[in-house]
Amino acid sequence: MIKPEVVSYGSWRSPITTDLITARTIGLGQIALDGEDIYWSELRPSDQGRNVVVRRNANGESDITPTPFNVRTRVHEYGGSSFLVVDGTVYFSNFIDQRLYRQDTDTQPQAITPSAATRYADGIFDRQHNRIICVYEDHTDAANEAVNTLVGVELDGHKIQVLVSGNDFYASPRLSPDGLRLAWLTWNHPNMPWDSTELWVGELKADGSLGNTQKIAGDLDESIFQPEWSPDGKLYFVSDRTGWWNIYRWQDENVEALTQIKAEFGQPQWNFGMSTYAFESANRIICTYTQQGIWYLASLDTVTGQLEPINTPYTAISSLHATSNQVVFRGSSPTELSAIIRLDLTTKKLEVLRRSSDVTIDAGYLSLPEAIEYKTADGKTAHALFYSPQNLDYTAPAGEKPPLIVNSHGGPTAATSSSLNFSVQYWTSRGIAVLDVNYGGSTGYGREYRQRLDGQWGIVDVDDCVFGARYLVERGDVDGDRLAISGGSAGGYTTLCALTFRDTFKAGASYYGVSDLEALVRDTHKFESRYLDRLVGAYPQQRQIYQQRSPINFSDRLACPVIFFQGLEDRVVPPNQTEAMVTALRTKGVPVAYLPFEAEEHGFRKAPNIKRSLSAELYFYSRIFNFEIAESVEPVVIENF
Repeated sequence: MIKPEVVSYGSWRSPITTDLITARTIGLGQIALDGEDIYWSELRPSDQGRNVVVRRNANGESDITPTPFNVRTRVHEYGGSSFLVVDGTVYFSNFIDQRLYRQDTDTQPQAITPSAATRYADGIFDRQHNRIICVYEDHTDAANEAVNTLVGVELDGHKIQVLVSGNDFYASPRLSPDGLRLAWLTWNHPNMPWDSTELWVGELKADGSLGNTQKIAGDLDESIFQPEWSPDGKLYFVSDRTGWWNIYRWQDENVEALTQIKAEFGQPQWNFGMSTYAFESANRIICTYTQQGIWYLASLDTVTGQLEPINTPYTAISSLHATSNQVVFRGSSPTELSAIIRLDLTTKKLEVLRRSSDVTIDAGYLSLPEAIEYKTADGKTAHALFYSPQNLDYTAPAGEKPPLIVNSHGGPTAATSSSLNFSVQYWTSRGIAVLDVNYGGSTGYGREYRQRLDGQWGIVDVDDCVFGARYLVERGDVDGDRLAISGGSAGGYTTLCALTFRDTFKAGASYYGVSDLEALVRDTHKFESRYLDRLVGAYPQQRQIYQQRSPINFSDRLACPVIFFQGLEDRVVPPNQTEAMVTALRTKGVPVAYLPFEAEEHGFRKAPNIKRSLSAELYFYSRIFNFEIAESVEPVVIENF
């Protein structure tokens, strides 16, 4: 056995390179079942970030949508559920023009909607009226807010019939098996779908319009998720009315709970088409739920309500779909990258249909997450995953403690995952520890934990990141003089607040992070335009709070180096926010680096930019924390350094 070489933390050579992370890795997205065929979407960084629909059938696996088509919708900006499959025909939204296209086997896609400032998402097929029912977002009137409705789109695109209108948002249109009833979700400003949603049902008339509509569930303090009709025509949905997202059923005009456990069967609906359960039959649901950051697979008897675990090696499960005797889902674990998985419910055999990467890394280079709980402000408990440095080829000099990067996830209504993530292992395999924080406001721990951030964004999240770093210092795991914090979008805001208003961290990295809350609330898109009402306060009535919590207004307090990354076509957090912060630090004389990326939006999708940002962040830390990098990295200009 080869003895590990003694080398300082941060200077370890790692097989987990930026080339490995991008060129040989894809993103796995939406899943759809069509008879015996399985479809899914792939985000391919090496192909200019294009999303491709892939089909697997008895003849093997093949791409369905050709170059240059990019299957992605911009409804709510975050999209999701961008294609559907009907008897082998794929209908999809194309990113560049946001039109709906029809893709038949061995033919070029044909546009079925006109060229206009409109977008489509979350489509289902209405056989009785030979049309697609979907969410429709109209941006025709550029001077005013986009208008969202539910519509029926005839397959020749000549007629678009509005079915439901009047509210600010709609999602999850779902047809009953007999095609006579339509269920959907709706909500209004200032609520987000994880705050307050309503579930409605209506009857489809012969002319395709809706009548006899009624509200089934939902209130100001209730979030409804994923309505679905069972094969025998009963309506199921997920609700957090007890404080936890559990499964319910509506039949005979009554709502009854099928599960009543302290677990989450729901997720924050940032994207359309999220699915945590599906019907194997009228009497059996296959579902997934999370407890303490771990996702589990289970079988739910719809008659008895009995919930039986299904053992799998996966700790993160999503996009779950089922047919008779089989379930297909995305699964991952601390040692397995995300993959499309098929489970035979009779034999219990698991089959990997598609991996997000074929790369295999020796387990000796992988850091396994340690779920930690620690006391934070006001004596409350916060949750996080700690990754210690791990590389079978190296050990650090006796007495040396590693640098730490605290990751503040985006959202902020979201959660970090225990899944194998090479972007985390990139750091740990080089000798840099990582703390992934599920701060107050994160999902997966019940509604009360999620609401800790109400009115407290920029405070509770920052506290939990700061207390998490201090906890590891006190425990002796990391070097208290080499603490960094990094985050993207909302996580970038947490990062900038921590660097501006606290003195725990010595460096930071902001990926398209918010620095000016007023600019965000004025400039952002419709879906999030009132998000801050709950997180911060009503604007402009509580403008003073917005100003007090905006790092850009207190750049004089920021005295440690920061590196900024920004997509120049970002509509969620416009570039002017990042550029204003960079200018302020440059003027003050604080070390600052800025890397803007052309043709990138909110979140980087192109391989060269993903590679450049990771290597630049590593270079930045190496200069600030004074360690040598084992590999050659393109330098970054650090002003005022």
